[in-house]
Amino acid sequence: MRKNTIKLAVLVAVVAAASGGAGYWAAVQREAPAQEAGAGPKVLYWYDPMVPNQHFDKPGKSPFMDMQLVPKYADEGGEAAGVKIDPSVVQNLGIRWATVELGTLADTTDVAATVQLNERQVALVQARSAGFVERVYARAPGDVIARGAPMVDLLVPDWAGAQHEFLALLRTGDPSLAQAARERLKLLGMPHELIARVEKTRQARPVVTISSPISGLIQTLDVRAGMSVGPGAPLFKINGLETVWLEAALPEAQAGQVAAKQGVEARLAAYPGDVFKGKVVAVLPEMNAESRTLRVRVELPNRDGRLKPGMFAQVRLDAGISQPVLLVPAEAVIRTGTRNVVLVEQEGGRFQPVEVQLGKEAGGKVAVLSGLTKGQKIVASGQFLIDSEASLKGVMARMQEGSAATSSDKATALYEAVGKVESIKDGEITLSHGPVASLGWGAMTMPFKLARPDMAASLKPGDTVDFGFRQGDGGYVIEKLAKSGGKP
Repeated sequence: MRKNTIKLAVLVAVVAAASGGAGYWAAVQREAPAQEAGAGPKVLYWYDPMVPNQHFDKPGKSPFMDMQLVPKYADEGGEAAGVKIDPSVVQNLGIRWATVELGTLADTTDVAATVQLNERQVALVQARSAGFVERVYARAPGDVIARGAPMVDLLVPDWAGAQHEFLALLRTGDPSLAQAARERLKLLGMPHELIARVEKTRQARPVVTISSPISGLIQTLDVRAGMSVGPGAPLFKINGLETVWLEAALPEAQAGQVAAKQGVEARLAAYPGDVFKGKVVAVLPEMNAESRTLRVRVELPNRDGRLKPGMFAQVRLDAGISQPVLLVPAEAVIRTGTRNVVLVEQEGGRFQPVEVQLGKEAGGKVAVLSGLTKGQKIVASGQFLIDSEASLKGVMARMQEGSAATSSDKATALYEAVGKVESIKDGEITLSHGPVASLGWGAMTMPFKLARPDMAASLKPGDTVDFGFRQGDGGYVIEKLAKSGGKP
């Protein structure tokens, strides 16, 4: 009897152990899929889309609305901010890469210019006294003459009497009278050289030869033999050629890169291979309203006379050594007209569009003032194909909207929906409403504030209503409310 009892107890224990073991393995088998499922994207927290700033550490029903909490995954930000493309597709697109580097741009500006006469080297000769032109030497406008070359012989009758009086006073031997007569000749306009000659030769010379005071180009010659001239009448005008001006038209966008005394190199088609060096003497303050260019005046030496007015030149303005800046290939920038975007490579085959602020551009490189950091890998070629892919996924649209989707914009929008009244109390109404497509909401039950407490005076629970609401600082406020088919 005792043996049978012992056998029965052992049998029960074995069965219990077997049952427990089976339960354990079943539990293990149930747990394994759960762990495998957890191998997906990591959940950071759960939240209510209506109150996104409130985070919860576990799933469940929202304490604010009649809806389930939504998980926020760790990689959602990356997907929203960029576009992911399969590596094989990237290879087929023939993408070329570039690295954001620190360097200096050639701080030069190339503009077209024309050679002009230096208006600061002008000699305008006039008649000092009334007289007659006795002779005009073989000169004509356009001739290039040397300094001291004779131009006109002028007979001045008033000088003849004054010179005879001066000679008479010299013969008296009175120095004071001679000096007074000498001063009188000067007041009549007689050149110092002529007075000295009359005093030396003791002979009157009413005919004076007027010579060129500088070497250069005869621009005007307004007298001919036999003409009478009055005091101050212009006789001829000469422009010097020792230096010439280059008049360059500088685009408005580059106006800040040029200043007076800046170094200049000029090249002319007439003299291939030759470089003429000069400096900026003036940046004229008036902008050309039609061409939107600024006139820059450059002075070049022209002692050999090779630079002729009217010649065309290519001018390179050197602004000196520029500061190191971040540089990227100019072709890497997507210019939309309102913003400049560069595609930055990220881990996992993702590309993130980044808005950048650009500086100067030269030699196929462009300076980046903000938006990138040194060493980042960017797309240099093929970015428009990636941009197309990003546009299909809405990435560029979200980026362009950016700050447009602010709370102030949302507050101005009126959202309309249809719902059923669940309860009304203290300036608040709870509605079970259908989807609100403009906000991406599904059907749910939620409370709304009333813009005016009397808006729901004629309503009761169970009524179907048409309503319109806006987003306010303290939640959603109903501004339109009426029974379906009725009037507000």
